[in-house]
Amino acid sequence: MDELGIDALLLSLGADLPYLTGYEAVPLERLTMLIVTVGGEATLVVPRLEAPRVTEQPDAFTVVAWDETDDPVALVARLAGAPATAAVGDQTWARFVLDLQAALPGTRFRKASEVTGPLRIVKDAAEIAALRAAAHAVDEIAGVMRERPFAGRREAEVHRELVERMLELGHERANFAIVASGPNGASPHHEPAGRVIGAGDVVLCDFGGTMHGYCSDITRMFFVGEPSPEVRDAYAVLVDAQEQAVRAATVGTPCEAVDATARSVIAEAGLGETFIHRTGHGIGAEAHEEPYLVAGNDLPLAPGHAFSVEPGIYLPGRFGLRLEDIVVATTGGPERLNEARRDLAVVG
Repeated sequence: MDELGIDALLLSLGADLPYLTGYEAVPLERLTMLIVTVGGEATLVVPRLEAPRVTEQPDAFTVVAWDETDDPVALVARLAGAPATAAVGDQTWARFVLDLQAALPGTRFRKASEVTGPLRIVKDAAEIAALRAAAHAVDEIAGVMRERPFAGRREAEVHRELVERMLELGHERANFAIVASGPNGASPHHEPAGRVIGAGDVVLCDFGGTMHGYCSDITRMFFVGEPSPEVRDAYAVLVDAQEQAVRAATVGTPCEAVDATARSVIAEAGLGETFIHRTGHGIGAEAHEEPYLVAGNDLPLAPGHAFSVEPGIYLPGRFGLRLEDIVVATTGGPERLNEARRDLAVVG
């Protein structure tokens, strides 16, 4: 904060608050906010009815509970001390940001991610261990699903199974479970619905959740019956693109270079226009965070950066393919955290 010329850090909803305090705010119309001043004082302002959920850490921060008749914005403004510059949490609701701007008319506001991003982007050994444990849980699910029937089931039914299995294997919550069959697979973020999966369908399953505060994220592909040569050939290109991108994800390599590696393999196969998203995103306390493997991001990978590598091939009206693993950049080379089989699973 001192280096950036920021006098106060104001954190509400989002992953920054639990990252620093262990407490995750409930998204309510009642304001929760951590105030950290450049001098080192930290105060967590919470609604009184939420205070019992806070595990107090007196050496780290003071808890101040406000009552229903109090003005929490005025309380935050007073504790912040009329800062010249304040960094406010990126996911803070607009209603609170606008009220804070009115209460602190002399304060310039910046994004809190300018402060917290560089802290969160590098994972320590404990964080990597948590990511690895979450990855192994979804690996197990990916393995089980290879033996499960798909034909005759609705996408929503398979979605529910993935969610239930994540919870059974230790995830506190399932963040998403994409099940996209047949032509629905060409929509990368398809919402599972009532389509019945049938013979000859490609089925894309992309799922992840939060386990011990850190996220999992994996994509595996299934085929009902015997895959056509077109599907097998396209999937072989995808596997090669992902493998080449993982190998390229070495310390010191710019993020955009990893993206370019995956993209070049798919383009050389004549499918470049079908790869319509970035190659990967960072992962940690949030499913999507820095660093992003995308053209234009020249940030060099550093030890402790954790991210997905997930190229895709999408043919509108026909099918979609994606293969995703979580990778950590280390001084010894890229380390895949996901170990589930990466071949195209043939299912009934």
